[in-house]
Amino acid sequence: MASPTLITPTSTPKSLPSGKPKSPTIVAASTPPSTSAAHPRRREFLSISSSVASCLCLNPLLPALAASDEEYVKETEEVISKVRNTITMDKNNPSVAEAVAELRETSNSWVAKYRREKALLGRASFRDMYSALNAVSGHYISFGPTAPIPAKRKARILEEVDTAEKALQRGR
Repeated sequence: MASPTLITPTSTPKSLPSGKPKSPTIVAASTPPSTSAAHPRRREFLSISSSVASCLCLNPLLPALAASDEEYVKETEEVISKVRNTITMDKNNPSVAEAVAELRETSNSWVAKYRREKALLGRASFRDMYSALNAVSGHYISFGPTAPIPAKRKARILEEVDTAEKALQRGR
């Protein structure tokens, strides 16, 4: 049985308010609806639900429209140029942090847009670009927007960007 005090996070327990017990209220039980009245509702529900289900089966939902190939090529070329410009900036340049923030925003939107596209997942340009963006974003997230990218990592990123650009030109 419960204690007459309320358990609260306060330092002093408070007692429950005492009140008169309420007299029980008697509610007349309603008679269940007759089976003949319930069947039309059930039939109506079943007919509506079966028609909705048949519509969904006969007309499957179409997948979201894929972005056009020209749009993918154009946006990927823009991201490539931003990656090159950002990682080749001098570390003493005052606009490095702003350029990195813009690159992160652009790369996040590019990845969010094209990662869902099944037709692009097998493309060499997508794979290399995704890998390069992952390396760039990972570096700036770990070390901050003004930290220079090490020479080895920068060479690998530029190589991936170059191969992605060549693959784009070949339509891959």
